[in-house]
Amino acid sequence: MNRPRQEVDIARKLHTIEWLKSELLEGVSLFFKALLGNNRQVLTRSLAAIILTCYFLGRRLGIGLQQVDQAIEEQLRHHLAGEHQLEDWYGDLSACLDYVTKKKTAFK
Repeated sequence: MNRPRQEVDIARKLHTIEWLKSELLEGVSLFFKALLGNNRQVLTRSLAAIILTCYFLGRRLGIGLQQVDQAIEEQLRHHLAGEHQLEDWYGDLSACLDYVTKKKTAFK
């Protein structure tokens, strides 16, 4: 007899996923608008909102926060091995990998 409760829970989960998808789009839109205004504070807040929304969306889809972090680290290592232009030109990948690994060890 749990069927009505299950249906409400499924509907709520679907609604939450749709809401997070729209939040992601809104964050990207705010980021692009902030680029036009060149407002560093708004840029930072919009990037943070995008990252947080991705973490939350992942959780709703059954992907843990640590899994996302691990995938980020794996992608960084993969791109570093492939001579990525952002690394060649700016050192962004190694800087990001260094940040991610230091953050990971700080929480252990």
